[in-house]
Amino acid sequence: MSCIKKIQIEDIIYEANVDFRNVIRCNEIAQDGTIGDFERVLGIICTMFGEKALNNPNHYEKLLKWALNYLSCGKEIESTNEEPDMDYVEDMEYIEASFMSDYKIDLENTEMDWQKFNKLMNGLSNSDMGNCCILNRIRNLRNFDVSKIEDDNERAKIIKAKQQIVLKKNKKEIEVELTEEQQKSVDEFYKALGF
Repeated sequence: MSCIKKIQIEDIIYEANVDFRNVIRCNEIAQDGTIGDFERVLGIICTMFGEKALNNPNHYEKLLKWALNYLSCGKEIESTNEEPDMDYVEDMEYIEASFMSDYKIDLENTEMDWQKFNKLMNGLSNSDMGNCCILNRIRNLRNFDVSKIEDDNERAKIIKAKQQIVLKKNKKEIEVELTEEQQKSVDEFYKALGF
């Protein structure tokens, strides 16, 4: 399967690199608040279409529109105030392990276009009972509402576990003083999870 899509604007044909790794880089650029809007546009265009695309400023708008449509898999992106429960870069080891366990696909040695990758991501095993891939176990724990736990020791274990897997982008230190008994319980919990 080729990870190159060709698009034509006027008389120029551009080749878009739509391998999932390249699209993830574009996504990083799109979310990078440390660079200006114009630099972000140029970064996405150059990453997706190569330096050739930078020679045609009149095509920037159409190239960016195509790239953003591809990034969103043709779906309208809704603005939300919710913190993300996954990051493609930070969670790549969990993504790779999940693809291997669910699909027997070694992502490190596989070319795959973004849209297929995205479909497979959405199909990864998930269950409230815990019978799911590692990525979704991590995501479920990140989303778990600890206020539902009445037992102090159990709540402390879950809070500690959530601290261990918090996304760096969302990191907010939660100060929790654990008793010796609670810490022992947390350690046993991690041991049971294989950490």
